Amino acid sequence: MSQIVQEPVTGSVPAATGRKIHSSLLVLFLSLGGLSFAVLQSLVAPALATIGQDLGVSTGDAAWVLTAYLLSAAVLTPILGRLGDMVGKRRILIIVLALLLVGTLLAALAPNLGVLIVARALQGAAGAIMPLSIGIVRDELPREKVGVTIGLLSAIFGVGAGVGIVAAGPIVENLSWHWLFWLPLVLIVIALLGVIFGMPESPVKTPGRLDVLGAGILTVALVSLLLAISEGANWGWGSGETIGLLALGAIALVVFVFVELRVKEPLIDMRLMKVRGVWTAHVVALIFGFAMFGTFVLVPTLLQLPAATGYGFGESVSEAGLFLLPTVLMMVVFGPLAGMLVSKFGPKPPMLLGAVFVTIAFVIPGIAHDQLWQIVVSGLFTGAGIGLALASASNAIIESVPAQQTGEAIGVNTIARTIGSSVGTAVIAALISSNSTPQGLPTGDAFVIGFWVCAGVAALAIVGAVAAPSMRKRRQQAMALGVQDFPDEAVV
Repeated sequence: MSQIVQEPVTGSVPAATGRKIHSSLLVLFLSLGGLSFAVLQSLVAPALATIGQDLGVSTGDAAWVLTAYLLSAAVLTPILGRLGDMVGKRRILIIVLALLLVGTLLAALAPNLGVLIVARALQGAAGAIMPLSIGIVRDELPREKVGVTIGLLSAIFGVGAGVGIVAAGPIVENLSWHWLFWLPLVLIVIALLGVIFGMPESPVKTPGRLDVLGAGILTVALVSLLLAISEGANWGWGSGETIGLLALGAIALVVFVFVELRVKEPLIDMRLMKVRGVWTAHVVALIFGFAMFGTFVLVPTLLQLPAATGYGFGESVSEAGLFLLPTVLMMVVFGPLAGMLVSKFGPKPPMLLGAVFVTIAFVIPGIAHDQLWQIVVSGLFTGAGIGLALASASNAIIESVPAQQTGEAIGVNTIARTIGSSVGTAVIAALISSNSTPQGLPTGDAFVIGFWVCAGVAALAIVGAVAAPSMRKRRQQAMALGVQDFPDEAVV
């Protein structure tokens, strides 16, 4: 077992004043970094057709701009999260933000699709911002502030994804697709400078060696699975390429588990997967990734369909994006609120409430979606549910694993959310394409089926939340694993 190194936190200002200022700035810089990553994750999707047309490629080829980002994030998140635990989370966060900066600048200047794909792969490294940020918060802030701050950061990731969808239309319509990258670049620069000059290195480290073999096997597994999911609609779900990649990914995952159980210093400690507080949080993150991007596909598509169809609303791209604002605002409110609830009652109640809210959010338009108020109410429930559940899932993990394993555990949770969003996007897109008119317009049944599928998937999150341990059981498991910062004030 690797030795845990606890280093003193240094600073040039008095302790009391320095801690207050440092905490506020720390949260600001981490929030800007997380917002940049999340915005860039979704900002490009609505503009794929425009990008393809401008670069002289098909929309299918332009989709590799999304795929490259997704694959890079999935592969590098666990590796960089583990490195953060080993050599220092601030140090790795600086590297990650620098890669994000270079990738975003390169994307803004990209003269062709090849350069843009390389740039997006560099940007994908920023998937590690979430586990690194949560680890820094746990290491640096007083325990009573950790839950609310993690709730805020979790909400920021959801908010960023929503902002990307909302802002893409106006940016492309009034400027050009290059500005999809110039604008986030400002946030990245501020975040990077803030981390370099305004943040001390996290004091908790676990010196060791990177599990290169495990990282290689996990890379094969994730690339195979996500590539099959992303391209399955284009290749055909029954094609040899799709089935072969899915089989290779599944086999590689099994091999990865066997290797990790036998390696002295694994990339991912598989023993943590047996902890009920951990695996239930991963299940909830997976499902909510599906639900969140299901919303981001279904709602704008429905709103932009011509009113003459009898079920569309004839909104422009910009106007359709505005209807996601209630969802974004609810995430901002309910993310930090989840942290407060966690500090009082533990993560299970707000996680369960969030799952119920999102299920209701899809049931409403599943029953009827011919009025705009139904879309708005659905969005309010969606934002509240996502804010509650994802923040609670992150808090559930840090209350279930030792501090020196925060990066790897949250990294896995981030991967689960990424996979869920990929599956959600692919499934809903497949449902829409398979229920379309000969002219290519989605039928009314496509949305009814899509909303009910998302409601059914969200209901599985209720099951996952119910399976989460009670506060007393979570405390017992945490103590057995050596967790030393379990909150004392929570109701048991």
